[in-house]
Amino acid sequence: MIVDYHMHLRDPHERIVHEAAAVEPFVETARRRGVHEIGFTEHVYYFRQSRELWELPYQTERCVYDLDAYCDAVLEARRLGLPVRLGLEVDHVGMRQDRLVEILAQYPWDYLLGSVHWIDGLSVDEDYGLWADTPVEGVWRRYFAALGDLARSGAVDVLAHPDLPKIHGRRPDPGLVAELHEEGAAAITDAGVCIEISTAGLHKPVGELYPDYSLLRACRERDVPITLASDAHVPANVGRDFDEAVELARDAGYETVTVFDMRRGRQEPLG
Repeated sequence: MIVDYHMHLRDPHERIVHEAAAVEPFVETARRRGVHEIGFTEHVYYFRQSRELWELPYQTERCVYDLDAYCDAVLEARRLGLPVRLGLEVDHVGMRQDRLVEILAQYPWDYLLGSVHWIDGLSVDEDYGLWADTPVEGVWRRYFAALGDLARSGAVDVLAHPDLPKIHGRRPDPGLVAELHEEGAAAITDAGVCIEISTAGLHKPVGELYPDYSLLRACRERDVPITLASDAHVPANVGRDFDEAVELARDAGYETVTVFDMRRGRQEPLG
């Protein structure tokens, strides 16, 4: 079984189109690339139902779409027989996480994907924000602390791009990286969530899969389950570079992948 559980429902020009017809090109690409099931995970800050949680202009300017329409589009595609799952990319919002859980509880999610993109309003993945006044070591420490908080919150089922701070190739001392990987894997294990192996990092400045082998291996040793992800923002990128993702998974000792239904995961043979 091959799944791609991280993508955003857009047209080929990356314009948001939350309609069932927009699902079909993603499914067509998945079939060509041997992906059996896909899941849509639009960013939560695009929806006005979550408007009360956002303060940054980047978020509030995008918070104009309707969450019900998005869910209806994916569910209609499934009713038409397409192999799709309903998800959402849920951001770490600290003390407001419980409120976000309340807002999302009324929808029939198959799984919720968790990401740490901002810490105290400062960007992690952009080459400014948190990086401007925080040493590399500090960014990594704060990120992994936030990732652990998000994992333990009960708000999500899968952690996306779990070592995101490497995006620009900046890493602290190897000893600290190893320490944070072990601490992160332990927190993920305690929380009972999955992590994704994402090919998106291959197309970022770092040019690597998420996560590093050492973090993935630490998770495997603790029986943390996995999903696979492209983070596709256009249909053409579904399942992109999945041969590398599967190879990394097998090298780390994984033989199964997680398939979700109504926030319940089961293991299926990988491949």
